[in-house]
Amino acid sequence: MKYKKERKFNSFILIIFLILSSPFYSFSETFYSDELKSQYYKTEVDKLILSRPNSISKRYEYYSSAFLGRPYKSNTLSGDLKNKEVLILNLKEMDCFTYLDYVHSLINAENYYDFINQLKEVRYKDGIVSFKNRNHFFYDWAKNIKNIDDITDEIFLGKSIKVSKNLNLKSDGKLFLNGIDIRKVSIVYLEPKFINNQNINLLESGDYVGIYSPIDGLDVSHVGIFIKKAGIYLFRHASSVSGVNKVVDVNFLEYIKNKPGIIIYRNKI
Repeated sequence: MKYKKERKFNSFILIIFLILSSPFYSFSETFYSDELKSQYYKTEVDKLILSRPNSISKRYEYYSSAFLGRPYKSNTLSGDLKNKEVLILNLKEMDCFTYLDYVHSLINAENYYDFINQLKEVRYKDGIVSFKNRNHFFYDWAKNIKNIDDITDEIFLGKSIKVSKNLNLKSDGKLFLNGIDIRKVSIVYLEPKFINNQNINLLESGDYVGIYSPIDGLDVSHVGIFIKKAGIYLFRHASSVSGVNKVVDVNFLEYIKNKPGIIIYRNKI
């Protein structure tokens, strides 16, 4: 009789453990998109993970290339100051930031459910799905995502420029994002003239690159991934350029040469 009670108790503990470890459980209520509820992308994600390379650096090329050709689409996320944030998974179309979200979330994911958990941690501070916790700025990646470091000054010591910015505050005093606090931050960027064929190897395949924006209130205007492939240096990104409008590869040095600057983040796992 005692054995039966212990077995029932152990079964109860197991059920509680499975619920708590599920990506669809949270102490704060999380709203999920229809694609997540139906596990629409589960087969695609599981196949990607099953065939992934062992090397972390090779995974960046592998996962980022899986989305080449996917259409560009802005504003694929759902939520604002007045409407509840919804956790969105859209692998059919993406913008430059959601593209990075998906690639980074796949790097260490062991299965589909782990990928969803990783996505929460990448897209939202502390993994809490809310508009206020969303990593709206590239700056937030280095502050809120584990093992992501700003290495701009580290690898190009003495050549970078440091500026002070009031993130989210426009020059006319209005906000880019209503409901998101203004933060006074320091942004470090590097002018493209300091990067050439002789020192480009200081960058590693999988480095996240933001295109610095001189506009008040913004840190970057665009983001992508630096990829080394067969001796070629690429900027892989979801492009909104008319006539392109998809995830593409472009020559890295050619792409950045007329830009105001770049910011480089690295996953130091």
